Amino acid sequence: MKKYLLSFLLSISFAGLLQAQDKTDSIKQFLQVTTVESVISGGVGRSKIIITNPDASQEEADLENLFSMVGINFKNIKSNELKITQTLKKYTDKGWKLEQVTPLSLSPGQSSSGIFMTRYLLSKTVQK
Repeated sequence: MKKYLLSFLLSISFAGLLQAQDKTDSIKQFLQVTTVESVISGGVGRSKIIITNPDASQEEADLENLFSMVGINFKNIKSNELKITQTLKKYTDKGWKLEQVTPLSLSPGQSSSGIFMTRYLLSKTVQK
């Protein structure tokens, strides 16, 4: 799944760069911020923020898991909200504009595990 996710993210970045060009002296770049939050019982899952830059390089940062051994951990949810908001603010302060938000969830079968994933697509027009 990791291989497919990386391939998808890279194709979006490259396709966005190629299609964003117009007849002016500017180019529209795309940057994607993906959050993956684990809902695996007991807090054994992994949660991350993945940032795919216009040049297809990537950065990763840890998020907290949504569940602890005793159930939903609201302190972790608050922490994740802060990290996600700060990450988006960092880029909007640099001139990036939020273009689209895509929420996803995955829960295989009837198990108590799964993930919440959100993709934030940002764009910025720059001079060639």
